[in-house]
Amino acid sequence: MPESAKKMNDIELLEKLKDTHQKMLTEIGKVIIGQRKIINELLLALLSRGHCLIIGVPGLAKTLLISTLAQVLKLKFNRIQFTPDLMPSDISGTEVLEDDLTTGKKIFRFVKGPVFANIILADEINRTPPKTQSALLQAMQEHEVTAGSITYTLDEPFFVLATQNPIEQEGTYPLPEAQLDRFMFNLWIDYPSEDEETEIVKHTTSAYESEPKIVMNAKDIILYQNLVRRVPVASNVVNYAVKLVRMTRPEFNQAPKFVADWINWGAGPRASQFLILGAKTRCILYGRPTPEIEDVREIAIPILRHRLITNFNAEAESVDTVDIIKKLLEKV
Repeated sequence: MPESAKKMNDIELLEKLKDTHQKMLTEIGKVIIGQRKIINELLLALLSRGHCLIIGVPGLAKTLLISTLAQVLKLKFNRIQFTPDLMPSDISGTEVLEDDLTTGKKIFRFVKGPVFANIILADEINRTPPKTQSALLQAMQEHEVTAGSITYTLDEPFFVLATQNPIEQEGTYPLPEAQLDRFMFNLWIDYPSEDEETEIVKHTTSAYESEPKIVMNAKDIILYQNLVRRVPVASNVVNYAVKLVRMTRPEFNQAPKFVADWINWGAGPRASQFLILGAKTRCILYGRPTPEIEDVREIAIPILRHRLITNFNAEAESVDTVDIIKKLLEKV
């Protein structure tokens, strides 16, 4: 997008984003076959200034998807493989002692870690102890890193995508609920369909290499992130989002009986905030000036899925959080 886009009014930016959205899907589709819903949800989180927790078995092109997204957006991308021996300084950076050739004295110099990028892939974040997890989660919340007495601000946009493998759970350190709450979306990547898998095999075993084109850059993304904040929302949409979240809390007097039966703890206010931010972003991606209740409903599952804590009754009856959210959407 040209520099003149900064002078556009919000309606013109809206139209530009709608066109850009389709171009992005086309360019990413040159490399990633299928997964259109996941791609859209990643864009929603990015433009909402949120982060994503992605859960899927190995081999579903999670790393390729995220690196392709960074390429199309012309953003700096770093991948961090989380292991049990990973230290916080391996993420944020470390101070090294050097000789100052001009004075002959020894000085400390901060060497930036891989968190200093626009898009971070935190691969298998639950493989590392909580102390190391918290180094990344602080950066997610504050968009800054502190080393010694100096605080370093991270470049914008800053977007973290953490992955977890749902199969191997031995030797893992599950993210505490307070840390899970910092992720806007919890996305589950499923296996491709038979036709998509056939196309993937043909595409990846040939000599042809796709080269997606750059569609946006960091300045454009910040421009659209600011646009999201200016999108007006009707009171009935805000009320719907708040009521939906409050209905997940067993102590809420209007909550259905199945909520009290299956849930120990419901979602907090951050869920309501993300529902509205996600709805605002979703509407402008499709060229609409203001969100509707349906926008809230469409993103309710990935936003609420990891914020509900079920009890023993739910486990005994094989009820998961997605089942509960679907029942709530029928009620509200």
